[in-house]
Amino acid sequence: MEKELIKGISLVKSSEYRSKILKSIGKQIRMPSEIANDTALRLNHVSMFLKEMVQHNLIICLNENDRKGRLYKITELGKNVLKRCQ
Repeated sequence: MEKELIKGISLVKSSEYRSKILKSIGKQIRMPSEIANDTALRLNHVSMFLKEMVQHNLIICLNENDRKGRLYKITELGKNVLKRCQ
């Protein structure tokens, strides 16, 4: 397995929140508020974990320059990680 995939799996398995967020995004494009509602997590926690997962290339922010209404999508790496963590 490649190093990036192993890091991603480790990151997601070490936190139930990350796993819930990744599953919530799935094949959709979602806003943090939608993820928070779907997962019953606080919005500030969702935002913190989204930022972390963007840094690890598990998800991508499609409009990162916007202050409001940011949209997130899972990357191919994120899909592989999610598949191996289920």
